[in-house]
Amino acid sequence: MDELYFSNNFDDRSVQRGGNAGFQFDFHCQRCGDVWRSPFVAFQGEQASHLLNELGGFAGGILGRVGGVAEQFAQAGYGKAHDEALKEAIEKAKAHFQRCGRCTHYLCPRCWNEDKGLCLECAPDVRAEVAVARAGGEVSAASDLARQEGERLGKMQDVKTPYQLVCPKCKAKTTGGKFCPDCGAPLNVSRKCSCGADIPSGAKFCPECGAKSS
Repeated sequence: MDELYFSNNFDDRSVQRGGNAGFQFDFHCQRCGDVWRSPFVAFQGEQASHLLNELGGFAGGILGRVGGVAEQFAQAGYGKAHDEALKEAIEKAKAHFQRCGRCTHYLCPRCWNEDKGLCLECAPDVRAEVAVARAGGEVSAASDLARQEGERLGKMQDVKTPYQLVCPKCKAKTTGGKFCPDCGAPLNVSRKCSCGADIPSGAKFCPECGAKSS
């Protein structure tokens, strides 16, 4: 068979045997993966021999033997018929794809920059790139503002008071409350005395000044 070009990005959908034997190929855009499928070309020799075999199954005798011989003859010519069908399909596929002179890939019309004569991978659409950059700038600026707002809210949080985030009795998550939301057990949350000292959980008096805890 002669050398073939544009033949490394297709799927062979051909059927070698049976009543639906024939040749068909899917060609892929090497950027987006979209498919152009070649027209179906019947493998007439195999289809005819299959019909004879089916008729021979009913009639038997010489008709069945003729069908068997015809099938052997058809299968012997399958390789050549397949190559010819592939060659024809490639020529038709070239009309549906452009070949990029930079990356040498074959591209569908949607992935082709007509103004630049290159694929969109090598020569991106300026308007699309501007839109992407603008969206990226919006996200970046919004993220900066959100970060600033988070810092403002963080400065308002009490970061000195310790919280028991897991109940020591039932192991439930407490979200920093004074009592467990699942079992009601008191949590180890320190309190402040009027003198400024920490009052341990369960203590009735301040360990520093002796004042009764509230």
